[in-house]
Amino acid sequence: MHGAFADSTSWNGVIAKLKHEGYPVIAPANPLRGLSSDAAYLKELLASIDGPVVLAGHSYGGSVISNAAKGADNVKALVYVAAFLPEKGESAVELSGKFPGSTLGDALRPVPITQPDGKKGADLYIEPSKFHHQFAADVPKSTTDLMAVTQRPVTNAALEEGASEPAWKTIPSWVLVATQDLNIPPKVQEFMAERAKAHVVKVRASHAVSVSHPKDVAGIIESAAHSVR
Repeated sequence: MHGAFADSTSWNGVIAKLKHEGYPVIAPANPLRGLSSDAAYLKELLASIDGPVVLAGHSYGGSVISNAAKGADNVKALVYVAAFLPEKGESAVELSGKFPGSTLGDALRPVPITQPDGKKGADLYIEPSKFHHQFAADVPKSTTDLMAVTQRPVTNAALEEGASEPAWKTIPSWVLVATQDLNIPPKVQEFMAERAKAHVVKVRASHAVSVSHPKDVAGIIESAAHSVR
């Protein structure tokens, strides 16, 4: 499950490596509209899958998989890739500010929107001129120029919504910490991983670690799969 400011193609390098090893893969589009509704969408998708699932989430996608996997009996492992592992009631905004290091706020461009229910809100984008440095400094600029144009916005409401009871309390979890992350500070990632008693791998990478280091991301997903097989 991808996170904010990205789309499913951010997993392409990881998908290629996993499929080469014989794993079936699904990379759904994250609606990025609200945590509870995004998780409900994913939970329905999970129910349609036959066989055991290793569920991976990047960034805000970590919050989504934490909510969606609760009570999903076919999910055998959770993998958090530079992602949020919220406790019940915690939001992405709250967690990202728990330790210093995030510069995301200064890079955002809000666009006013009206939700389907009539409520006013905002879609959040990263300013294209700041996208490379903020999101993917270790990815070639020719690639990040395209990523900046095709980025998927997230609503401010989604990032501010508190999580429900998290699945990481009952499902084995793995965490990849991106040590050069400017969106979710590495100290925040480490704090959440320790709290969840997760298996941890550290990679010297930007927030867009699935793009810049697909082999490492595929590797931690395979480790999770092997451990619960």
